[in-house]
Amino acid sequence: MKEIMEILNNLDWSPLFISIKTGIVATIISFFLGIYAARKVIKAKPWVKAVADGILTLPMVLPPTVVGFFLLLLFGKNSMLGAWLMEHGIPVVFSQTGMVIASAVVSFPLLYRTARGAFEQMDKTLVYAGQTLGLGNGTIFFKIVCPNCLPVILAGVILAFTRAMGEFGATIMLAGNIPNKTQTAAIAIYTAMQSGNRELAFQWALLIVGMSVFFIVLMNVITGRKGGRTWH
Repeated sequence: MKEIMEILNNLDWSPLFISIKTGIVATIISFFLGIYAARKVIKAKPWVKAVADGILTLPMVLPPTVVGFFLLLLFGKNSMLGAWLMEHGIPVVFSQTGMVIASAVVSFPLLYRTARGAFEQMDKTLVYAGQTLGLGNGTIFFKIVCPNCLPVILAGVILAFTRAMGEFGATIMLAGNIPNKTQTAAIAIYTAMQSGNRELAFQWALLIVGMSVFFIVLMNVITGRKGGRTWH
């Protein structure tokens, strides 16, 4: 026990704090964009839905380094958007802003797909009942659809957060590896291995595994409650 406490006291916690902070901000962005996109896609025409779903899901199936490469092309100083942001004092490359953008992009599909699945599987008679009562689409969405889909959406939020917190490839491509600024826990493992410090890499790996198990159990508890109400 004393050895564990000594390891924890000597560990530089800044990568973990950076990961958590980035994960929270990226998840908030993904939450609102994912809910909005899911709501719009399920109402679209079949061919529009197919194309939009493919584009919105693409970051989930592409290698993170490929996502980071395209983000670097989009936000680099040689691009129109990157140059415009630089002129307005908003650097993206090698910055914490870039970390948030990269994490939000790779975590967005998880929340979008989860929310869309929840909306599509919801009992439509509840929506029809709201329409019969004269409720508007906005009221039906926020008062009926969201409360009924909340457990599944919360599970999506947890998945998106863990994905954003553990992002490596896109983050290191866009934001780099700057200690105390853009070095996340995942990047800290890579840095430790590159420097030959296997012990430090192992410590970070155990910490991330422990946190991941916690969030997976939490997600199962949330979805399990929803499942219990559905099947029994």
